Amino acid sequence: MKRLAKWRLISLFAILALVLSGCGQPYLSALRPAGEVADIQYDLMKLSTYIMVGVIIVVLIIFVLVFFRFRRKDDKIPKQVEGSHSLEIIWTVIPILLLLILAVPTVAATFKLADVKEMDKKNSNALVINVRSHLYWWDFEYPKQKIVTSQDLVVPTNEKVYFNLKSMDVKHSFWIPAVGGKLDTNTDNVNKFWLKFDDKRANEAGNLFYGKCAELCGPSHALMDFKVKAISRDKFDAWVSAMQNVKKPQKAQTDLAAQGQDIFNKSCIGCHAVTPENKMPDTARVAPNLTNFGDRSRIAGILDHNKKELKNWLKNPETYKPGNEMSGKYEKLTEDQLNALAEYLMGLKVQD
Repeated sequence: MKRLAKWRLISLFAILALVLSGCGQPYLSALRPAGEVADIQYDLMKLSTYIMVGVIIVVLIIFVLVFFRFRRKDDKIPKQVEGSHSLEIIWTVIPILLLLILAVPTVAATFKLADVKEMDKKNSNALVINVRSHLYWWDFEYPKQKIVTSQDLVVPTNEKVYFNLKSMDVKHSFWIPAVGGKLDTNTDNVNKFWLKFDDKRANEAGNLFYGKCAELCGPSHALMDFKVKAISRDKFDAWVSAMQNVKKPQKAQTDLAAQGQDIFNKSCIGCHAVTPENKMPDTARVAPNLTNFGDRSRIAGILDHNKKELKNWLKNPETYKPGNEMSGKYEKLTEDQLNALAEYLMGLKVQD
C-alpha cells in the first residue's frame, strides 16, 4: 500500500509538471516567441519534438504488435530473422534520415544566428550594445550613443540589435526567454550575437520583457534579473536624446530630495554613477548606473518600483540578494535618512 501511495504521488507531480510546463506569460516564456531569433529556436524545438514523438509512437506500435502477435503459444520456435539485409538497411537508413531532417535546419539556423558581420563594419549603422554582467546585476553600454545604463535594457523594435557580451567577475549567461538567447558572458573573451524584437508581440507583452542569468553563478543567481523595454525607433531615439542631455547629476526637486542628494554624495557616489556617460572603463563600474533610476520598472531587478521597497532594499540588501556586493558598504541609515535618500533616487528621471 505504501508503494502504491508513492506511485500515486509521483504520478500526481508528473501530471502537475506537465500542466505547468505549458504556462507562460508573453514577457517571459520561451514558448511564446516575440522575435525572429525566438521564432527560429521555437521552430527547431517543435521539429525535434515532432521527430521524437514520431519515433516513440512507431516504436510503441511495433512493441504492441510484437507483444501480441508473437506471444508464446507452444514450444515451437518462431522463424528467426538475424542477418536480414532488408531490416538492417531499414533501421540504419531511417535514423540517418531523421538526423538529416533535424541537422540541416539546425546548422542553417546556427550560421544565421552567428552572423554578426554588420556590427563589425567600420561605418555600420547597426545598434550595438555592450553587455557587462556582474554579481548580481547587469550593465548596458551604448558605445555609439555614448551612454551607459543598468538593469533596464532599452531597445528599438523591428530591427536587429547586436550584443557584445562579457563578464566582469564569474561566468554568467545572458538570456531573454521570450526573444532569444541564451549566450554565456565570459571573463576572458567577448561573445557576440543579435536579437530582433517584434513590435506587435512587444505590444502584447506591454513593451516589457524579462531577462535572466542562465548560468549558476552564486547564491543569488535566481535573482539576477533585468528588464527589457522594447519600444519603437522614435521612442528609442527620444530616450537616447534624453539620456545624452544629462551632462551632470540631476538636481533634487524638493527639500527632502536635496537632503537625500547630500547623503548620496557622501556615501553612494563612490560606487554609483548618476550620469550616463561611458568615460569610465568597464572595470571601474563597481555598481549599477543610477541616471534614470526613477524610470525603471524594478528595484534591484526583483522588487516593485516604489519608495517602500527601495527603503527595504537600502536597509538590508542581503535579505533580498544574498552575496551581493552592496552589503556592508555603508553605515546603517536612520528612517529620516532612508526617506530622504529614497526621495532623491526616485526623482532621478530622464523622461516625463
